[in-house]
Amino acid sequence: MQSYTIGQAARLLGVSPDTVRRWADGGRVATHRDDAGRRLIEGRDLAAFCVEMAQNEPQSDEDGAPRTSVRNAFPGIVTAVKLGDVAAQVEIQSGPHRLVSLLTREAVEELGLEVGMRATARVKSTNVHIDRT
Repeated sequence: MQSYTIGQAARLLGVSPDTVRRWADGGRVATHRDDAGRRLIEGRDLAAFCVEMAQNEPQSDEDGAPRTSVRNAFPGIVTAVKLGDVAAQVEIQSGPHRLVSLLTREAVEELGLEVGMRATARVKSTNVHIDRT
């Protein structure tokens, strides 16, 4: 069976090795030592812990803002909203940066995006995601 070191588990969980050690010391995740004395977590135990964390993780911050894994956030102001029958184009000015996102009309309407409101463009690869802020 696959086992993971504390460092490997930390990378998979997106936390520091110290956090995983604290969780292990607190009994939240079981560990054992190998012949070299390293602390290991069995793959099945780590998988179950990941599922438990995901189920207990709030899907939004205290203020109701959704959490996201997307980095490269550009907070700014909506400068244009162009609606088509199915698609839409939203432009955000974030400092010197003008970001353009093509998304569905339904998404624009659900977010209530309008010119003049604050929004955050999140860029991942070649996609621009928009969060209402």
